[in-house]
Amino acid sequence: MASSTAVETGGAATPLKSVLHRVQQAAERSGRNVEEIRVVAASKTKSISALRQVYDAGHRCFGENYVKELLQKAPQLPDDIEWHLIGNLQSNKVKPLIAGVPNLAYVESVDDEKIANLLDLAVEKVGRKPLKVFVQVNTSGETSKFGVEPAQCVDLVKHITNCPNLEFCGLMTIGMLDYTSTPENFKVTIKHSGHQTLSNCRSEVCKALGIPETQCELSMGMTADFEQAIKMGSTTVRIGTAIFGPRE
Repeated sequence: MASSTAVETGGAATPLKSVLHRVQQAAERSGRNVEEIRVVAASKTKSISALRQVYDAGHRCFGENYVKELLQKAPQLPDDIEWHLIGNLQSNKVKPLIAGVPNLAYVESVDDEKIANLLDLAVEKVGRKPLKVFVQVNTSGETSKFGVEPAQCVDLVKHITNCPNLEFCGLMTIGMLDYTSTPENFKVTIKHSGHQTLSNCRSEVCKALGIPETQCELSMGMTADFEQAIKMGSTTVRIGTAIFGPRE
């Protein structure tokens, strides 16, 4: 699953190499295989030239927060990039996203049935292979964050598995801002639903679907907390600042 090879020196390659080394160390400390962990280079606000440096260093997995930005960048970059949409997806952006980015590999931010249905129809219309999706879960209970409530996670996943043009791959969350201070911030009590984590949600989803937990990925962890996320089972980390520097 690891998305980089033979990293050259110079330019953006040095911070990328540092991040990949830290990912490997975190995996080893947790007794995990680094090949199980995907690094998504979160390129929000970054220029084509900055992305090209990371691409030239051997990386192929990039994530964008905004559909408009992804639609502008994707045609200007090689088509062997694996694009992830990691930001909120509005219903009116679904058709242009699917039509405009043939190498869109994942939408990590599906948080309701309406978006799932629109994606399913759009994928069918363009005739591409099924789109891989994650269900975004609001594990912190913060009203400022998107995502389905943990208690509704299983129902949404079941709905997606009935969409013929979508492939359910896992669960995604965005941690609390002070997440690095204590691992307990991965574990937040949600009113009426008890003590939940994304890992708990995965256990519930896999039990409901009758599948092993290895078939349900976890996308959690960013620059400030990805090592902790790897320790707690993340299979996809979304890293921007540590690779590209501060947002413009």
